[in-house]
Amino acid sequence: MYHQVEETHFEPIRVLHVDDDPLNLRVVADILGAFGLEAHQAGDGAQALEQLGRRYFDLVLMDIHMPGMTGIEVVRRLRESVGPERHVPVIALTADVMSRTPSQYLALGFNGFVSKPIQVNELYQTMMQVTAERQAASKA
Repeated sequence: MYHQVEETHFEPIRVLHVDDDPLNLRVVADILGAFGLEAHQAGDGAQALEQLGRRYFDLVLMDIHMPGMTGIEVVRRLRESVGPERHVPVIALTADVMSRTPSQYLALGFNGFVSKPIQVNELYQTMMQVTAERQAASKA
């Protein structure tokens, strides 16, 4: 299904993965576990906003197409919020690569983009880039 990344360079971080598909949640949990990260899950947008309001996350992996509230709507609400969670980096995850370009996702408030099916190395590189950008911004 996916192959292991041999070495990770992540500092301990807490990641929230939001997806309505239980199989996707399980696969990404396995990948994040292999990266040595603290993984949390939400099955829809409302659960994601609730968790983001209750605890700090270093990174969010957000499915775009979910029933009820789309990932785009979750990010819009997140960026409009007044709490510290409004600044959490969010990576868009979607199988629909034809409707929007990665730069359009950035314009919508996402910090990165990974297409489905998820390729472990692509996810790893995107997470490394997004977390490095956040660390650099916090030191500036």
